[in-house]
Amino acid sequence: MAEERLSFCMVTTFYPPYHFGGEAMYVYHLSNELARRGHEVTVVHCVDSFKVLTSEPPRGDFPQPSSVTVERLQSPLGPLSPVVTYVAGTPGLKTRQLKRILAPGRFDVVHFHIVTLVGGPGVLRHGDGIKLYTAHDHWLVCPMYDLWRYNRELCDRRECLRCTLSFRRPPQLWRYTNWARHLAHVDLFLAPSRSTIEQHHRRGFEYPMRHLPHFLPLAESIDPGPLVSPEQDRPYFLFVGRLVRLKGVQTLIEAFRRYDAADLLLAGDGIYGEELRRQAQGLSHVRFLGRVHPTELRSLYAGAVAVLIPSLAYETFGLIALEAFARRTPVIAHDLGAVPEVVNESRGGFTYGTVAELIDAMDTLRLNPALRRELGERGHDAYVRLWSEEPHLQAYFATIEEARALRRGVRP
Repeated sequence: MAEERLSFCMVTTFYPPYHFGGEAMYVYHLSNELARRGHEVTVVHCVDSFKVLTSEPPRGDFPQPSSVTVERLQSPLGPLSPVVTYVAGTPGLKTRQLKRILAPGRFDVVHFHIVTLVGGPGVLRHGDGIKLYTAHDHWLVCPMYDLWRYNRELCDRRECLRCTLSFRRPPQLWRYTNWARHLAHVDLFLAPSRSTIEQHHRRGFEYPMRHLPHFLPLAESIDPGPLVSPEQDRPYFLFVGRLVRLKGVQTLIEAFRRYDAADLLLAGDGIYGEELRRQAQGLSHVRFLGRVHPTELRSLYAGAVAVLIPSLAYETFGLIALEAFARRTPVIAHDLGAVPEVVNESRGGFTYGTVAELIDAMDTLRLNPALRRELGERGHDAYVRLWSEEPHLQAYFATIEEARALRRGVRP
């Protein structure tokens, strides 16, 4: 299978440089790796969706092989296009463009990713190649994507309309129709963690879903050179991610109110940032770095005692953990969702359930550099074996073979 030359189409809402990280970087890395192996790749994404969510310009340099073609969808009506898709669950104003790109016979494999604003469930019927869908979030079973109810708690019962309105978002009217009929057009659903599969099944999702973890190219583990100093001489722990309530940074600040033997560096920004800064007033050992350039971020990873992942919701994967392991840095993660899977399988860190357990884990690594190095090496070894490009591509092509068999009516 690996020697067969295929044509791929990646359909997603965000793609570099019009992106916010996470799943967009996965699509970017996957597209590049497929192209390097001789396959033709077309990526379809919606620029209007990016502009609806931020007034900032796209950032970064994202080189790609010549065999990757990027189709950036834009409508003369701008933000109206993704709003129509969000509410109606169809490509809407993007229908003509998507029909042209996904014309019958053009692609061997059509891989859907985040389709929330690029076409909704209606886009799944377009194209006739083998169809894959990766659940980068919980959108198939949760209107707010992350099973985080009212922006304050885990969702344990359906109150979808009230929850949507509490976020001041319009209801997704298509969810009150027979929208699930579109799911039958997908040959195989993929999930980056076992936790994601479990949460879908718990909420009644019955379609075939396979575990395919994300990956990080080995180039990310190349030594970036001299460390970029965070301008301090104290040990530090590092958080990387969006500053939103469900990421749990507020719990770290409360922990560091009791723990001052090391600093807490927070790399990232978001709508919850100002509130977090107010919470951290008077804590000189808690520092907000804002958005950090990837080169500097690699150095920050390498210099940290550990990377902290305090998420309060069900993450679908632990890409931040892989970025830490690429720099041989251990991880301390809240024992919830997908990240503990990565930590436990790698044996490259600790998980915790309470603030006391978090502080104990931090102090253990701060006071035992040898253990810190050992866990970092374990994490790095697991990253190379399990979550780098070669093992991922082998598993990816195996899923395509399984999808082909399912389309023929053969159960692999």
